[in-house]
Amino acid sequence: MKLSHLNAQNHPTMVDVGAKSPTDRIACASGKITMNAQAFQAVIEQKAHKGPVLQTAIIAAIMGAKKTSELIPMCHPLFLSGVDVRIDEDRECHTFTLYASVKTQGKTGVEMEALMSVSIGLLTIYDMVKALDKSMVISAITLESKSGGKSGDYHRKEP
Repeated sequence: MKLSHLNAQNHPTMVDVGAKSPTDRIACASGKITMNAQAFQAVIEQKAHKGPVLQTAIIAAIMGAKKTSELIPMCHPLFLSGVDVRIDEDRECHTFTLYASVKTQGKTGVEMEALMSVSIGLLTIYDMVKALDKSMVISAITLESKSGGKSGDYHRKEP
């Protein structure tokens, strides 16, 4: 199998998408952060010393999607038409699950933008709560689905 990010000399290259036609593209990703009960309660009650954790994480997740091409070397800069972020809580497990849906009409997909959005949002939660729990675990960052483009649709199957 030939990797698209290597040229004939086996050197890294950014894929040329110039000849491709723009299509509507959507990618959804998710990830989790688990923490101790004290930290979880501080987030829920908005008593973390650094401010409103979940609201800040949502803004950070949107910014992360927008800046993906600045941090991932082979990603194309994209005009994003929308980034939607939601955070669900699991009080029993002291876990927050962050979901990001990213949309564009373009020549390449937005999977990396969705994954970056989730990663940056979860890292923001960690940063804002680390004084209460340095043992937090970020996990299960995964592409849930994508649509559009030559490779077609993808929907993650439950294990």
